[in-house]
Amino acid sequence: MSHAATLSAPPRSPRLRTATRIGAAVFGGYAFTWGLVAAGAALLFKAGMDFHDAEFLASANGLLAFLGVFLWTFATRRPGLVGLALVGTGALLAGAASLVQASIV
Repeated sequence: MSHAATLSAPPRSPRLRTATRIGAAVFGGYAFTWGLVAAGAALLFKAGMDFHDAEFLASANGLLAFLGVFLWTFATRRPGLVGLALVGTGALLAGAASLVQASIV
């Protein structure tokens, strides 16, 4: 078995598979949602919305997004890969939010 095949192979233990799904859903979903809320609030505030309204709207959308990515992680065949994609996307969104915030101040 090649090295690449071992990285993409799912864990053999059912408990480990479940733990992988839960970890990817919770931590990946949290990272993605955090970046999404930060970017959304910053962009809405920069667009002229009151800060607290922008924060509330971004948080409400973040709650729906977390539910969606949480369910998606459980529905996919490769939850570890989805978790990594969510963490990476969350980091990119948080970086974008930081740039937008720096341009406001």
